[in-house]
Formats: sequence, C-alpha cells, structure tokens
Amino acid sequence: MAEVIAQEKQGGKQRKKLIKIDMTPMVDLGFLLITFFMFTTNFTKPNVMDLGLPAKGPVENPTHNVIKDKNQVTFIIGKNNRVFYHQSNSNDLNTSNLKETDFNGINISKVISEAYKNAPDQSIFTIIVKPTDDANYKNFVDMLDNIAISKKERYGITDIKPWEKKVYEELSK
Repeated sequence: MAEVIAQEKQGGKQRKKLIKIDMTPMVDLGFLLITFFMFTTNFTKPNVMDLGLPAKGPVENPTHNVIKDKNQVTFIIGKNNRVFYHQSNSNDLNTSNLKETDFNGINISKVISEAYKNAPDQSIFTIIVKPTDDANYKNFVDMLDNIAISKKERYGITDIKPWEKKVYEELSK
C-alpha cells in the first residue's frame, strides 16, 4: 500500500521523507464497481414503431394505385386534440360528412373497423393520416398507435389538401 521511505540528506541534519502510494487497490475497486453496475443495469430497448416505406423507383402505372373513396378513410388531426375523418373526394366533402371523433382508442378503432367493413375491396383498404399545422406530436403518435392496434398495415401520411383544409377550417371555428 503506502510506504514511507526515510532518506537522509547527505551532509545535513535534515531528513526528507518520500511517500510512495500504491494505486493498485483503488484501480481494482474501480473496475469492480464498473463491472457491478454493468451487470446490474437493465438495458431497455426504445419503443419504436416500424414504418413501412414504399419502394424507391418510378411508378409503372400511376392510375393503378389510386384508392377509391370507399376503400379508404382519411383522418385530419387538428388543434385542441380534435380529429376529423371522412370517406369523400374533393367534390363530395362538406361540413356534413366531415365527422369528428376524439382520441379515445375505442372511437378511432370503431371508425376504422366500420370503414373496413364497408370497403368494397378490403385487400387494398388504406388509412390516410393528414396532420394540420396546428396538430401536436402526441396526437399524431396516438393516431399511429390506434392504427397499429387495429392491425391495418396499409396507411399513409400526407399533407392536408386545400379542399379539405377549407372544410376543416369551417368546422374548427
């Protein structure tokens, strides 16, 4: 451990003591503590959702991928925790068929399941999420969670169209 070496100075009466400290036990203790905390720490995986992105490359037949109104449901995430949905096109959408629901998981899952049941071709049923500029991130994540709970694998995220924004702003006043 620590040694005190007494050494006499030549030609004088003064004794100088040199101290040598052995650091080996402290290094051993440090490694033991590091090892202990490494083995007792729980390493958690971050909670992430896998997003299926489309393949890169040109689209061969762009009209083939058009989804009919009844084969999709569109959710518009607005401000103040409001969410609207519809199954209409630009000609048919108005304030009477843009309906509102809340982020209670039962309500959104119910809307998705009803739209899925009424879809003419359930194999291409798609959920479209359109957050507005006023939407918050928590509501967007809640929507993705509800889609995952409903076990629908076809969904898309896009910007709100001007014709949808017009009707949305009329309802959100």
